[in-house]
Amino acid sequence: MLQVLSSAWALLLGIGLLMLGNGLQGALLGQRGGIEGFSTATMSLVMAFYFFGLLAGSWLAPGMIRRVGHVRVFAALASLISAVMILYPALVHPAAWMCGRFVVGFCFAGVYVTAESWLNNAADNANRGKALSLYMVVMTLGLSTAQVFTLIGDAGDYLPFVVASIAVSISFAPILLSISPTPAFDTSKPMPLGDLLKASPLGCVGMFLIGGVFSAQFGMAPVYATEIGLDGYEFPIFTSSFFVSALLLQFPLGWLSDRMDRRVLIIVFATGAAMASVVGWIFGGNFALLICSVFLIGGLANPLYSLLLAHTNDYLNHDDMASASGGLVFINGLGASFGALLVGQAMSDYLFGPQGFFLFMAAFLGAIALYGLYRTTQRSTVPVEETGVVVALSPTATPVAMEFAQEYAIDIDLEEQETAEGQP
Repeated sequence: MLQVLSSAWALLLGIGLLMLGNGLQGALLGQRGGIEGFSTATMSLVMAFYFFGLLAGSWLAPGMIRRVGHVRVFAALASLISAVMILYPALVHPAAWMCGRFVVGFCFAGVYVTAESWLNNAADNANRGKALSLYMVVMTLGLSTAQVFTLIGDAGDYLPFVVASIAVSISFAPILLSISPTPAFDTSKPMPLGDLLKASPLGCVGMFLIGGVFSAQFGMAPVYATEIGLDGYEFPIFTSSFFVSALLLQFPLGWLSDRMDRRVLIIVFATGAAMASVVGWIFGGNFALLICSVFLIGGLANPLYSLLLAHTNDYLNHDDMASASGGLVFINGLGASFGALLVGQAMSDYLFGPQGFFLFMAAFLGAIALYGLYRTTQRSTVPVEETGVVVALSPTATPVAMEFAQEYAIDIDLEEQETAEGQP
């Protein structure tokens, strides 16, 4: 772990600052939208455009990097992010915010691809797993810390947006001044979606649905908090609980998943998170119970991303795992894009009001559990001793990080096979 920190501390610090800026701008827009009187349906469009941009950027950024290189792409896209964050309070109109969110999403996708390429280049077979774990921890800590920064000023003023812009701007320095080697860049040709769906129906359907759940947490949680009147310390406690719990529970749940039937665990996690969502819906007026429900939702739902990836890998050959990465990221991105739109409609006054936030997550998580139960009747499970390792990943992962994780999973699997073959 110390070896990874010594070789990639600047990159990880820069990523942490980027995530602080990203998490802060989302929270501030949720608050500012309430101040300006924007409806939840309008805010869901604003939030959805981030995921549309993220999806587009994940596919176009690799071509940009091949043409002009990592450093230029990173500097140009990060500069655009910083500029847009300052423009939000100057151009207070839903259309302007939608355009801004799309640009920010597109640019963050490119920044993630670039940073993940550098991280992959800095790691080797011996520490690749630790590098991925640190990367996820830093990203989650950045998002969680961002929620606390909402207390520095009123979202109706410029200051909080300026702080978000400064955080992104400062992130350039440790990364660009310390990263000397430019890594070779290449990504595998994506597996056709039809083949991927045939290989792992639960993996594909689950990735789509969990994308919608994450978009609700990341995009619409600040809107929900504003709608029900959370202010002061209540607001950051609520919005950060999704991410803190995901960080705390990811690794013990990952350990458990290597020792039991993954489909059963996916069903249990999804059911538990759906039940926690129902608790949030019924007892949302009690702040203590609200935070307990949110903590459980984040802690049980977010690790499903890594579990679904590992479950999919159990039905793929090593040669197909890297090519499956792009398809899984695309499916997850589609779920996030449309999920952000649907949760906003559920939260509208003509449907369920603010509590539609929890009803939406309960429906999507319940659908994962029910489909998982159905799949248990269609195909036998892979024996636990033949399953691969679970690699902790954030739902914001790009195809580069996904391939990075797949390489690590393959390496571990091959090492275990060699060890087993060497035993008498």
